[in-house]
Amino acid sequence: MAEETPPASPEPPRAPVTAADVLAWLEETAEAVRSGELDAPALIDLLGQLRQASTACANASDWALLAAREAGASLRQIAPVFGKGYVRAPAARLEKLHREVLSSEQFLELMRRRMGTG
Repeated sequence: MAEETPPASPEPPRAPVTAADVLAWLEETAEAVRSGELDAPALIDLLGQLRQASTACANASDWALLAAREAGASLRQIAPVFGKGYVRAPAARLEKLHREVLSSEQFLELMRRRMGTG
């Protein structure tokens, strides 16, 4: 008889981009600028892409904040990711988010509507 191995616990999701990813990209892109491979119009296009990505990351962060609270995380547990461990920052962000939505699912639906996919 073969022993059954218990199913492996799924790995927690990772952010789609990390600070290390951004730094590596920035180093490569800076070298392309120094070597003359990228001109001003290309950099302006990159700037627009980065601004859109920044907004998307901020939205993902807001969604994760709402979802963490719904999953039972306290403001004290969340505060360190906002820096210095102050609960005022996530509390203020939640208060602002709750003016528009009450749950992470409502937030996701709002994002879908804004992007025209919902």
